[in-house]
Amino acid sequence: MKFSCEKAILQAAVNTAARAVSTKSSIPALEGILVEAGEVLRLTGYNLETGIRTEAEAEVSEAGSVVLNARLFSELVRRLPDDMVVFRSEGDNVHIKCGMSEFNLAGTAADEFPELPLVDDKKSIVIEERLLKALIGETLFAVSTNESRPIHTGSLFEAEDGRLTVVSVDGYRLALRREAAVTNGEGISFVVPGQALSEVEKIASDEEKMVTITIGNRHIMFSFGTTVLISRRLEGEFLDYKKAIPRSNPITVYGDCRQLLSSIERVSLIINEKMKSPLRCVFDLDSLKISTVTAIGSAADECPIQGDGQGLEIGFNNRYLIDALRYAPADRVRIEMNTGVSPCIILPEDGGDQFLYMVLPVRLKAGV
Repeated sequence: MKFSCEKAILQAAVNTAARAVSTKSSIPALEGILVEAGEVLRLTGYNLETGIRTEAEAEVSEAGSVVLNARLFSELVRRLPDDMVVFRSEGDNVHIKCGMSEFNLAGTAADEFPELPLVDDKKSIVIEERLLKALIGETLFAVSTNESRPIHTGSLFEAEDGRLTVVSVDGYRLALRREAAVTNGEGISFVVPGQALSEVEKIASDEEKMVTITIGNRHIMFSFGTTVLISRRLEGEFLDYKKAIPRSNPITVYGDCRQLLSSIERVSLIINEKMKSPLRCVFDLDSLKISTVTAIGSAADECPIQGDGQGLEIGFNNRYLIDALRYAPADRVRIEMNTGVSPCIILPEDGGDQFLYMVLPVRLKAGV
C-alpha cells in the first residue's frame, strides 16, 4: 500500500476515526485505526459498540490495508510538519515520511479488524446537521449514567408528522427537543447510546448540510457526507414521557434565562459536591426569591419574573435547574408549576413545543 496525503487532511481523518477506538481491549486491533487505500483513502475506528468510518482526499498509488495503533498514529500525525505525508506499507510494516521526518512502525493485519455492522435502509430520517447538533447538545445532559436502567443511558428518537423529537431522562429530569425533519418510513422510534450521540454531536457541523439517519433492526447509522457513524441500538422500554409530563399546571410565570441563571449561579457558589443543599425557591408576584444554607454559610438572591407564583415554595437541585436554563434555546421561558412536590416544566415563552425541560423538586427541610 502506498499513498500521499496533506498532513492537515490526514490529521482530521485520523482524529475523527479515533473517536470510536477502544482505549483498552482484549482484541489488539480494536485499539487501532484501520487504514484502507483503494479508490479512496478510508480510515475506520470501532469499539464493537460504535464505529466511525471517514474518507480523506489522497493520491493512492498502491492499494492495501493495515491497522495502526490509534494513540500512536494520531500523536505521530499531529506532530508531523505541515507537508505532504507519504505512507507506505509492506505486509504489517509501515513507513511514514513527511518532510525530514521518517517513521517505521509495526502494524497489525487488516483481517484482524472486525467488520462494521451493515445497516439496512428501509427507514431513514434526513435533517440539517446544525439542527441535529442542537437536538443532541440540548438534551444529552439529561441522559442517565445509571447502568441499572440501560435504556435510559441513551436518548429516544421519535419521528412523525415531519418532525424529529429527541428525549433524554435520568429519573430526576427530562429534556425534550423538536425540529423539522424528512422521514422515510412509519413508526420510527429508537434509542441511541449517549456515548455515541456525544460523538455524533462532535462530528456534526453548524452548517445547513444534510445528515441521513438510517434505522436498522439492531443498529443506527448517521451519514455525514464522507463520514459515517454506526451505533448499536439500545433495547428496552423507554419512559412513556408523554404521560410523565404534567400539563395541567395552575401556576405560570415567565422569566429571562440569563437573569434566572445569574441568580441561581450566585446562590450556588456555596454549594459543592461535599456540601450539597437544595435551592429554596419562593415564587411570588413578579419575584423569585432563591436561597440556600450549607456548612459554609447562607446565600440569598432575588430575580424579577413576570406572573404570580402565588407564594409557591419549592426546592431544586441547583445543577439540574442550571442545566435546564442553560441549554434552553430561548432568551425567555415559561415556567409551569403545580405544588411544591410536583415537577417544574420549562417551555418556550409562547407555550410552543420546540423544547421542554422537566425538573423534579427536592423536598425541603422545615425551617432551613
